[in-house]
Amino acid sequence: MSEFDAIFVGAGHNSLACAAHLAAKGWKTAVFERNETIGGAVQTREYTLPGFRHDFGAMNLSLFAGSAFHRKYANELNAKGLEFAPVAHCFASAFPDGRWFGVSNDLELTASRIAQFSATDAETWRRLVGLFPAEAEHLFRLLGSPISARSLAGTAWNLWRKKGMAGALDTGRLLLSSPRAWLEETFEAPHVRATLAAWGMHLDFAPDIAGGAVFPYLESMANQSFGMVLGKGGADTIIRAMAGMVTGAGGTIATGSEVAEITTAGGKATGVRLASGETHTASRAVIANVAPGALVGKLLPGGSGDAGFDTAMRKFRHAPGTMMIHLALDDLPDWAAGAELRQFAYVHLAPSLDAMSRTYQQAMAGMLPDAPVLVVGQPTTIDPSRAPEGKHVLWVQVRVLPAEIAGDAAGKIAPAPWDAVKDAYAERALDIIESHAPGLRRKILGRAVFSPLDLERENPNLVGGDQVCGSHHLSQNFLFRPARGFANWSTPVAGLHLVGAATWPGGGTGAGSGYMLAQKLGGG
Repeated sequence: MSEFDAIFVGAGHNSLACAAHLAAKGWKTAVFERNETIGGAVQTREYTLPGFRHDFGAMNLSLFAGSAFHRKYANELNAKGLEFAPVAHCFASAFPDGRWFGVSNDLELTASRIAQFSATDAETWRRLVGLFPAEAEHLFRLLGSPISARSLAGTAWNLWRKKGMAGALDTGRLLLSSPRAWLEETFEAPHVRATLAAWGMHLDFAPDIAGGAVFPYLESMANQSFGMVLGKGGADTIIRAMAGMVTGAGGTIATGSEVAEITTAGGKATGVRLASGETHTASRAVIANVAPGALVGKLLPGGSGDAGFDTAMRKFRHAPGTMMIHLALDDLPDWAAGAELRQFAYVHLAPSLDAMSRTYQQAMAGMLPDAPVLVVGQPTTIDPSRAPEGKHVLWVQVRVLPAEIAGDAAGKIAPAPWDAVKDAYAERALDIIESHAPGLRRKILGRAVFSPLDLERENPNLVGGDQVCGSHHLSQNFLFRPARGFANWSTPVAGLHLVGAATWPGGGTGAGSGYMLAQKLGGG
């Protein structure tokens, strides 16, 4: 048995950020991870062929690069090997009519592309970009701070002081709007609307779901204003650097060490018991980076002692599933809409707001969508080091999918468990890419397919293949993430804290929950 100040269950990036800060403050920390590889959904491995490095889940590291944790520890992270690969051509969409639109970090280049669809939209874009710094101040303050009624009141006061009542209400309306509502009142070109709306699908916001407008807005404006960053060599560059900080400060990271139970006494967390039978004590905190259902369903066998909290954890809503297709390629896709698309980090294949809405509803009804939304990542166009010279990797997210299959909207695949149908459904996704980039299949050197079930097997936090560990709809966000009264990473068990994408401020690579909890526990 070993004694620590803080014990972490799971080695996702929020755990590592929290452990790194506490270790820097002199805490004796230990991180226990069930898998042999740390990082949670932020991993990079050779899934297809030797020399081809594929990001398991997260690819975009812009949130981490702009995070408060990175601002404080940039020098230490760089010393541990952190490297970013900057992206100038951030995201684009290709459409069935042979046209395309993309956002680069050159304002006039992006505006000129928009003007091909609508001169009015091009001027609107310039105006939004000009206003973005002032708007971003308030939104980033909200999304980057601990959430409480007091903090919300402070944000509202700051908004009123800077923008007046009308301006403050406009920002509030943006936060409550659906993607469709904001896009249709802001832009007139369907191609522009669809390109931006695709970002909502990354976070469980189909076009007609309230509260989703802010994500297409922030992603498009931030990419235009700052560009994007990937990890040099893979997204796991942030994991390796943070792990180096933890161990360099005397912390312990143990892989292949599954936590079977969080031990308690007198209503206080006292440590953990591993599946091997080992026990370890924590004198100051136990921090669980797990999906809410696992906390009360497994790690606390007798529950938390608060029936309301336990019910909320069991009923925590997960987003629809995702399939990941990793391809080793002889060359990048030859996009029929234009060779310029080969320069972009992301190419979305999501033809319209209506198509995205239909796909979402099909998945929610348990049906395999007939035309899923595809996010095609081309990381080696930015960072050639991820593949042998002249070769490439393709990172394909297939969104959105049911965790359990009740039927097929196309009527071609018989209902069956994912293990039986994943290859057939992967072919449907590849057919869609092939229709936009003829000859893709001839370039494939190797492939690996992860169904929603496979993703959960790899990482139990990805329940049903939910890559953002929980719906971000308004009823489960802000003060309600993961449950009313517990948005400050606390639980009813003293000394036990919950971090990760299921907690405020939600999914992404910004390390927000881990770092803010670390500041709360150990000071800034």
